[in-house]
Amino acid sequence: MTLEGKAAVITGSTSGIGLGLARAFAQAGADVMLNGFGDPALIAKLCAELAATGSRVRHHGADLTKPAEVTALIRQAEAAFGTVDILINNAGLQHVAPVDEFPLENWSEIQDVVLNASFHTTQAALPGMKRRDWGRIINLVSAHGLVASPFKSAYVAAKHGLVGLTKTVALEVAETGITCNAICPGYVLTPLVENQIEAQAKAHNLPRDRVIRDVILAAQPTKRFVEIGEVAALALFLCGESARSITGAALPIDGGWTAR
Repeated sequence: MTLEGKAAVITGSTSGIGLGLARAFAQAGADVMLNGFGDPALIAKLCAELAATGSRVRHHGADLTKPAEVTALIRQAEAAFGTVDILINNAGLQHVAPVDEFPLENWSEIQDVVLNASFHTTQAALPGMKRRDWGRIINLVSAHGLVASPFKSAYVAAKHGLVGLTKTVALEVAETGITCNAICPGYVLTPLVENQIEAQAKAHNLPRDRVIRDVILAAQPTKRFVEIGEVAALALFLCGESARSITGAALPIDGGWTAR
Protein backbone atom coordinates (compact mmCIF):
# COMPACT_ATOMS: atom_id res chain seq x y z
CA MET A 1 0.00 0.00 0.00
CA THR A 2 1.26 3.47 -0.84
CA LEU A 3 0.32 6.74 0.80
CA GLU A 4 2.50 8.94 -1.38
CA GLY A 5 1.10 12.44 -1.64
CA LYS A 6 -0.70 12.12 1.71
CA ALA A 7 0.28 13.86 4.95
CA ALA A 8 -0.33 12.47 8.44
CA VAL A 9 -0.36 14.04 11.88
CA ILE A 10 0.21 11.53 14.69
CA THR A 11 -0.02 12.72 18.28
CA GLY A 12 2.14 11.12 20.94
CA SER A 13 4.48 9.76 18.30
CA THR A 14 7.96 10.12 19.80
CA SER A 15 7.71 6.70 21.51
CA GLY A 16 5.59 3.58 21.85
CA ILE A 17 2.65 2.87 19.54
CA GLY A 18 2.74 6.37 18.07
CA LEU A 19 6.34 6.01 16.94
CA GLY A 20 5.53 2.62 15.43
CA LEU A 21 2.68 4.22 13.50
CA ALA A 22 4.94 7.04 12.34
CA ARG A 23 7.51 4.55 11.03
CA ALA A 24 4.84 2.56 9.20
CA PHE A 25 3.26 5.62 7.59
CA ALA A 26 6.61 7.07 6.52
CA GLN A 27 7.55 3.72 4.98
CA ALA A 28 4.23 3.79 3.12
CA GLY A 29 5.21 7.14 1.61
CA ALA A 30 3.22 9.57 3.74
CA ASP A 31 4.68 12.81 5.03
CA VAL A 32 4.58 12.71 8.83
CA MET A 33 4.23 15.33 11.55
CA LEU A 34 5.52 13.89 14.80
CA ASN A 35 4.26 15.20 18.11
CA GLY A 36 5.42 14.53 21.63
CA PHE A 37 7.90 15.36 24.33
CA GLY A 38 11.45 14.08 24.56
CA ASP A 39 15.10 14.91 24.30
CA PRO A 40 15.59 17.28 21.32
CA ALA A 41 18.61 15.35 20.07
CA LEU A 42 16.68 12.07 20.15
CA ILE A 43 13.71 13.65 18.38
CA ALA A 44 16.02 15.05 15.69
CA LYS A 45 17.45 11.54 15.25
CA LEU A 46 13.95 10.08 14.89
CA CYS A 47 13.04 12.70 12.27
CA ALA A 48 16.20 11.86 10.31
CA GLU A 49 15.45 8.13 10.56
CA LEU A 50 11.94 8.56 9.20
CA ALA A 51 13.04 11.04 6.52
CA ALA A 52 15.46 8.41 5.19
CA THR A 53 12.37 6.71 3.70
CA GLY A 54 12.00 9.71 1.37
CA SER A 55 9.07 11.22 3.26
CA ARG A 56 9.03 14.73 4.63
CA VAL A 57 9.10 14.60 8.43
CA ARG A 58 8.58 17.37 10.95
CA HIS A 59 8.08 17.59 14.71
CA HIS A 60 5.82 19.86 16.74
CA GLY A 61 6.03 19.76 20.53
CA ALA A 62 2.45 20.87 21.18
CA ASP A 63 1.31 20.48 24.78
CA LEU A 64 -1.97 18.65 24.22
CA THR A 65 -3.50 20.07 27.39
CA LYS A 66 -3.49 23.51 25.69
CA PRO A 67 -6.08 23.93 22.91
CA ALA A 68 -4.19 26.75 21.16
CA GLU A 69 -1.09 24.56 20.85
CA VAL A 70 -3.18 21.66 19.54
CA THR A 71 -4.61 23.88 16.80
CA ALA A 72 -1.11 25.16 16.04
CA LEU A 73 0.03 21.56 15.53
CA ILE A 74 -2.50 21.09 12.72
CA ARG A 75 -1.79 24.51 11.19
CA GLN A 76 1.96 23.90 11.13
CA ALA A 77 1.42 20.52 9.44
CA GLU A 78 -0.75 22.19 6.81
CA ALA A 79 1.93 24.84 6.27
CA ALA A 80 4.69 22.25 5.99
CA PHE A 81 2.91 19.69 3.81
CA GLY A 82 0.05 21.62 2.21
CA THR A 83 -2.60 19.32 3.68
CA VAL A 84 -3.46 17.12 6.62
CA ASP A 85 -5.03 14.06 5.02
CA ILE A 86 -4.64 11.64 7.90
CA LEU A 87 -5.08 12.41 11.60
CA ILE A 88 -4.20 9.83 14.21
CA ASN A 89 -5.04 10.77 17.79
CA ASN A 90 -2.76 8.46 19.72
CA ALA A 91 -1.43 10.38 22.74
CA GLY A 92 -2.43 9.12 26.16
CA LEU A 93 -1.40 8.77 29.78
CA GLN A 94 -2.55 6.79 32.78
CA HIS A 95 -3.09 7.18 36.51
CA VAL A 96 -4.44 4.46 38.77
CA ALA A 97 -6.42 5.21 41.95
CA PRO A 98 -9.86 4.54 43.51
CA VAL A 99 -12.54 6.99 42.40
CA ASP A 100 -12.88 8.54 45.85
CA GLU A 101 -9.11 9.10 46.03
CA PHE A 102 -8.49 10.12 42.40
CA PRO A 103 -6.49 13.37 42.25
CA LEU A 104 -8.44 16.06 40.41
CA GLU A 105 -5.36 17.25 38.52
CA ASN A 106 -4.79 13.73 37.14
CA TRP A 107 -8.45 13.42 36.14
CA SER A 108 -8.29 16.72 34.24
CA GLU A 109 -4.98 15.97 32.55
CA ILE A 110 -6.18 12.60 31.25
CA GLN A 111 -9.39 14.13 29.87
CA ASP A 112 -7.38 16.92 28.23
CA VAL A 113 -4.81 14.68 26.54
CA VAL A 114 -7.02 11.74 25.57
CA LEU A 115 -10.41 13.27 24.80
CA ASN A 116 -10.25 17.05 24.56
CA ALA A 117 -7.11 17.16 22.41
CA SER A 118 -8.70 14.67 20.00
CA PHE A 119 -11.68 16.99 19.65
CA HIS A 120 -9.42 19.99 19.00
CA THR A 121 -7.25 18.23 16.39
CA THR A 122 -10.35 16.91 14.62
CA GLN A 123 -12.04 20.30 14.65
CA ALA A 124 -8.91 21.91 13.16
CA ALA A 125 -8.26 19.25 10.51
CA LEU A 126 -11.82 18.65 9.24
CA PRO A 127 -12.28 21.85 7.17
CA GLY A 128 -9.31 20.99 4.95
CA MET A 129 -10.44 17.38 4.62
CA LYS A 130 -13.92 18.56 3.62
CA ARG A 131 -12.50 20.88 0.95
CA ARG A 132 -10.59 17.96 -0.58
CA ASP A 133 -13.42 15.47 0.02
CA TRP A 134 -10.95 12.99 1.48
CA GLY A 135 -9.64 12.27 4.91
CA ARG A 136 -8.91 9.57 7.45
CA ILE A 137 -9.28 10.13 11.18
CA ILE A 138 -8.15 7.30 13.43
CA ASN A 139 -8.45 7.43 17.20
CA LEU A 140 -6.22 5.04 19.15
CA VAL A 141 -8.63 4.16 21.92
CA SER A 142 -7.67 0.92 23.75
CA ALA A 143 -9.92 -1.91 24.86
CA HIS A 144 -10.76 0.39 27.77
CA GLY A 145 -12.96 2.33 25.36
CA LEU A 146 -15.20 -0.76 25.24
CA VAL A 147 -14.87 -2.27 28.72
CA ALA A 148 -13.85 -1.00 32.15
CA SER A 149 -11.27 -1.91 34.75
CA PRO A 150 -11.27 -0.81 38.39
CA PHE A 151 -9.09 2.11 39.52
CA LYS A 152 -8.81 3.56 36.00
CA SER A 153 -11.87 5.82 36.07
CA ALA A 154 -10.33 8.79 34.24
CA TYR A 155 -8.74 6.69 31.51
CA VAL A 156 -11.84 4.53 30.97
CA ALA A 157 -14.14 7.58 30.92
CA ALA A 158 -11.93 9.43 28.44
CA LYS A 159 -11.57 6.40 26.17
CA HIS A 160 -15.32 5.71 26.20
CA GLY A 161 -15.84 9.36 25.33
CA LEU A 162 -13.40 9.04 22.45
CA VAL A 163 -15.43 6.15 21.02
CA GLY A 164 -18.48 8.40 21.20
CA LEU A 165 -16.63 11.22 19.46
CA THR A 166 -15.51 8.78 16.76
CA LYS A 167 -19.07 7.71 16.03
CA THR A 168 -20.40 11.27 15.98
CA VAL A 169 -17.72 12.54 13.60
CA ALA A 170 -18.27 9.53 11.32
CA LEU A 171 -21.99 10.31 11.08
CA GLU A 172 -21.41 14.01 10.41
CA VAL A 173 -19.06 13.33 7.48
CA ALA A 174 -20.71 10.16 6.20
CA GLU A 175 -21.57 11.67 2.81
CA THR A 176 -18.02 12.86 2.19
CA GLY A 177 -14.82 11.01 1.41
CA ILE A 178 -13.82 11.16 5.07
CA THR A 179 -13.91 8.25 7.51
CA CYS A 180 -13.45 8.23 11.26
CA ASN A 181 -12.69 5.06 13.17
CA ALA A 182 -11.33 3.89 16.51
CA ILE A 183 -8.72 1.19 17.00
CA CYS A 184 -9.01 -0.50 20.40
CA PRO A 185 -5.84 -2.45 21.24
CA GLY A 186 -5.42 -4.67 24.24
CA TYR A 187 -2.12 -4.55 26.08
CA VAL A 188 0.82 -3.60 23.86
CA LEU A 189 4.36 -3.86 25.23
CA THR A 190 5.27 -0.17 25.35
CA PRO A 191 7.44 1.79 27.82
CA LEU A 192 4.24 2.65 29.72
CA VAL A 193 3.34 -1.03 30.13
CA GLU A 194 6.94 -1.90 31.03
CA ASN A 195 6.65 0.53 33.93
CA GLN A 196 3.42 -1.15 35.02
CA ILE A 197 5.11 -4.57 34.95
CA GLU A 198 7.95 -3.33 37.15
CA ALA A 199 5.56 -1.65 39.58
CA GLN A 200 3.35 -4.73 39.88
CA ALA A 201 6.35 -7.02 40.35
CA LYS A 202 7.54 -4.88 43.26
CA ALA A 203 4.10 -4.43 44.76
CA HIS A 204 3.26 -8.15 44.73
CA ASN A 205 6.80 -9.55 45.00
CA LEU A 206 6.29 -11.62 41.86
CA PRO A 207 8.66 -12.54 39.01
CA ARG A 208 8.26 -10.64 35.74
CA ASP A 209 6.79 -13.55 33.73
CA ARG A 210 4.16 -14.21 36.41
CA VAL A 211 3.16 -10.54 36.47
CA ILE A 212 2.79 -10.52 32.68
CA ARG A 213 0.63 -13.64 32.54
CA ASP A 214 -1.43 -13.39 35.72
CA VAL A 215 -1.73 -9.62 36.20
CA ILE A 216 -1.14 -7.62 33.02
CA LEU A 217 -2.55 -10.16 30.56
CA ALA A 218 -5.15 -11.65 32.90
CA ALA A 219 -7.99 -10.32 30.72
CA GLN A 220 -6.32 -11.08 27.38
CA PRO A 221 -7.17 -14.70 26.43
CA THR A 222 -4.27 -15.12 23.98
CA LYS A 223 -1.84 -14.40 26.85
CA ARG A 224 0.42 -12.47 24.52
CA PHE A 225 0.92 -8.79 23.92
CA VAL A 226 -0.57 -7.14 20.87
CA GLU A 227 2.33 -6.08 18.63
CA ILE A 228 2.80 -2.50 17.51
CA GLY A 229 3.14 -3.73 13.93
CA GLU A 230 -0.33 -5.27 14.13
CA VAL A 231 -1.82 -1.95 15.21
CA ALA A 232 0.06 -0.12 12.45
CA ALA A 233 -1.13 -2.60 9.81
CA LEU A 234 -4.76 -2.02 10.79
CA ALA A 235 -4.27 1.77 10.72
CA LEU A 236 -2.74 1.56 7.24
CA PHE A 237 -5.62 -0.58 6.01
CA LEU A 238 -8.15 1.95 7.30
CA CYS A 239 -6.42 4.62 5.22
CA GLY A 240 -6.84 2.67 2.00
CA GLU A 241 -9.70 2.80 -0.47
CA SER A 242 -10.69 -0.77 0.41
CA ALA A 243 -11.75 0.55 3.83
CA ARG A 244 -13.80 3.52 2.61
CA SER A 245 -17.04 1.92 3.85
CA ILE A 246 -15.63 1.33 7.32
CA THR A 247 -16.52 4.36 9.41
CA GLY A 248 -17.80 4.93 12.92
CA ALA A 249 -16.33 1.58 13.96
CA ALA A 250 -14.54 0.74 17.19
CA LEU A 251 -12.27 -2.11 16.10
CA PRO A 252 -10.84 -4.34 18.84
CA ILE A 253 -7.37 -5.78 18.37
CA ASP A 254 -7.13 -7.23 21.83
CA GLY A 255 -6.41 -10.95 21.81
CA GLY A 256 -10.05 -11.73 22.62
CA TRP A 257 -10.33 -9.43 25.68
CA THR A 258 -13.67 -7.90 24.70
CA ALA A 259 -15.07 -11.20 23.45
CA ARG A 260 -15.72 -12.28 27.03
